[in-house]
Amino acid sequence: MLDQNKNIIIILIVLALFTGATIELSEGSTIMGIVLFIVAALLMSRMTLTGNEGLKSSRNYLIIGGFIAAADLIYNYVNKSDIGTLDSMVFFLGISLMAMGTNKKDIKQMGELGFYISFVFTVLYLIFYSFFGFFNIDFLHLFDHYFVLMPTVALIKIFGIPVEIIAIETVILYGAVPMTIVIGGPCSGLYSMFLLIGIVAGYSRIERMDIRQSLRLLGLAVLVAYLANLVRVVILYITAYLYGMDVMMMVHTHIGWIIFALTAGGIMYIMNRKK
Repeated sequence: MLDQNKNIIIILIVLALFTGATIELSEGSTIMGIVLFIVAALLMSRMTLTGNEGLKSSRNYLIIGGFIAAADLIYNYVNKSDIGTLDSMVFFLGISLMAMGTNKKDIKQMGELGFYISFVFTVLYLIFYSFFGFFNIDFLHLFDHYFVLMPTVALIKIFGIPVEIIAIETVILYGAVPMTIVIGGPCSGLYSMFLLIGIVAGYSRIERMDIRQSLRLLGLAVLVAYLANLVRVVILYITAYLYGMDVMMMVHTHIGWIIFALTAGGIMYIMNRKK
């Protein structure tokens, strides 16, 4: 029970750090985002996992991981581009593979969990952002409009807040002064959803949970992440209406950490009880 509670607390903090890192990399400080990823990875090494050995250690993991991490850094250096969300996840994937190549169990398990998180996030990112974009599949804008903007606008109208939809991802909020707010990008909540799916998949795999049980938990994770994001967007609307855009942008940077960590912590608690 003590190890269970320890895992929940660590995972709660790790989730908050990962979410904060993705927000910093996409909207804030790249250096801060990298620091948060490193701290999250170090905290993962403090987890007590009870699963079997899982994937066998191999020097090949060390070589492949080192190549991926180095290639990611060199690519961004040569192209003089900023390290973004996908870059950071690819780098994290390389570091995780390197950790899996060691013979020390705690480092290897940390690397395996990190591998699942970064691999799942990278695959989902490439599908929804790169693949769909390449083939002009307008999923993201439609998702933002029908599954984020419209439900949240309907909710704040219940509170009597005047708002008008003027574009597929844009609303005007009539506070003390009219404010134009764009609901898109991080506001879709997909980054947090990808991270949560990766963590649930990795943790259930390492702990050898039943496949049907794992799928139910993944479904729950997606639903909770989606609803939590709606709550976050509604809070941002209300903050902008009451206190203005400057305060709303400050809250926007940090509130995702708190809501996501609390909801994800609840899911991890359920996962520990279901083992």
